[in-house]
Amino acid sequence: MMKLALLNELRDQNPVVFNIANFVTVQDVANGLNALGASPIMSAEVQEAETMVQIAGAVCINLGTLTEQQIHQMHVVGQFANQYHKPVVLDPVAVGAVPYRKAVAAALLEAIDVAIIRGNAGEIAALADIDWQAKGIDAGKGQGDLVEIAKACAQKYHCCVILSGPTDVITDGTRVAQVHNGTPLFQLHVGSGDLLSSIVAAFTAVNDDYFEAAQTACLVLAATGELVASQLTADRPATFAVDLIDKLSLVKVSEITDITVIN
Repeated sequence: MMKLALLNELRDQNPVVFNIANFVTVQDVANGLNALGASPIMSAEVQEAETMVQIAGAVCINLGTLTEQQIHQMHVVGQFANQYHKPVVLDPVAVGAVPYRKAVAAALLEAIDVAIIRGNAGEIAALADIDWQAKGIDAGKGQGDLVEIAKACAQKYHCCVILSGPTDVITDGTRVAQVHNGTPLFQLHVGSGDLLSSIVAAFTAVNDDYFEAAQTACLVLAATGELVASQLTADRPATFAVDLIDKLSLVKVSEITDITVIN
């Protein structure tokens, strides 16, 4: 059974999550983490990298709106995170659609030990060098077993992988879990994936079994979104986004347990 008690531990510990964020979604991520019970910090300045890593319980690196300056910061932050034994979550935004991004991600993965990679099908397939028609930040279309794609990526980079989508696939290369909760409204709100990556980082800060932390993070966000969607009378992406932040602060372990669909 997934360790949902971690949600209460997270709220008790209020871990600091250092995000190298994506300017499109930085506010969603900060508010979502804060609502859940973690403490977000964002920085774009390499001069304060070491201090930020020391303060943090975990680091989330998001490639969403990268620049050369930010790529340098990512390398410095990642190396400090390894030095100070802080888990790193990498969100390889659009690596399946833009070759430059894939090269940036490959260089980061070569230089830094990451705990978890969180991406959609197109992104994870690209990192695993499996053919897939990715389209921008969207997962795109492809033929392939998502579990095998996720496992191949995890084995290649020796870390946990979350292949997120209508069903989230979580694997450490051997063990596999799937979270079937969620709502299509996540696809209508830009930033859902970025928020998930940062929530994953928050859970790695309170549990050093990263496979377990990843599963719990996926379930908490997916089930919370499902609970919100069940109260809406129509698909309202903006309302969903606001209500999701509210519900992340209110959701109880018992509510999530009642609707959990995992295997």
